[in-house]
Amino acid sequence: MALAREESSPLFAGTVAGTLRLMMYLALAMVLMVLDHRNGWIWRLRYATSVLVEPVYRLASLPASGMHTLSVAFSDRKMLTEQNQRLREDLLLANAKLNRMAAVAQQNERLKELLDTQHTLDLNVQLARVIDVDLGAYRHRMLVNVGSHDGVKSGQVVIDAHGVMGQVVEVMPRTSLVMLVTDPDHAIPVVIERTGFRTVAYGTREGDLLSLPNISMAADVHPGDKLLTSGLGGRFPPGFPVGEIRSVEPAASGLFLEGRARPAADLGRSDNVLILHDLAEPVGPPPPAVPSGPPADLAPAPGSSGAAPPRAASAPAQTPPVATNPAVQP
Repeated sequence: MALAREESSPLFAGTVAGTLRLMMYLALAMVLMVLDHRNGWIWRLRYATSVLVEPVYRLASLPASGMHTLSVAFSDRKMLTEQNQRLREDLLLANAKLNRMAAVAQQNERLKELLDTQHTLDLNVQLARVIDVDLGAYRHRMLVNVGSHDGVKSGQVVIDAHGVMGQVVEVMPRTSLVMLVTDPDHAIPVVIERTGFRTVAYGTREGDLLSLPNISMAADVHPGDKLLTSGLGGRFPPGFPVGEIRSVEPAASGLFLEGRARPAADLGRSDNVLILHDLAEPVGPPPPAVPSGPPADLAPAPGSSGAAPPRAASAPAQTPPVATNPAVQP
């Protein structure tokens, strides 16, 4: 049985037929090149073929392109998340710095006002920093960071850039306790700037108001009037702002008018204060010489604490109770 030939005959066999076939193919190739050079048929054929084949290429490359797009998307998302987190942290830090700068600017402004007050009035003062404020229902006190080692004495007046804050009632080696003008046990002789009418302003339990309970019915006192220290008693120097009248109404007894005033000093927000030095000693006898039974016209005013004179007298001898000085009555 004859075996089948597995080998195919060559395209260009070494025979006459193979040579003719080769020449025919070469002639066809030359004709096609000449036609393509003159008319561009082959380029058009390639263009048409690429239009048909390009979707196949895109479809074949779709998985790889999709994976690349997903990886870029996840990478961009992670980068954007990290950048967003850094920007949030930078924003919080910038806000914190801005708030701190604003607070420092306000503190510098208040210090500038204090220094301007000192230079304008030519006062011998000592700068002190507030380290604690007690605005409770029964006492309004303030603790400052200077004491007896710094030359502070009991009875010295404390002011800020806006007005009188109070006076020192207790001195420790490094700190001092200041009774504010709004303390229920505090009283300060005042004069109304517009009319010159003199009276006494007492602290109240309300914390942010002063009470003027002994205004005569015929007195010319109106809301908006400015209160200044009168200088009577010798403790508070004259001319310092104390407050502003907010309301004037008849007292419960019907014999006097009772005024309410808002303190001029910034009691709740002052960070630094000035302590006055080299002031004249208060006039009048020392506290032990004060009669035990005060006259009827000097009884504690309605709404004020009856313990005011004893509290003020508990200070050393140079701090007599200014609220009980007969000279302060109008």
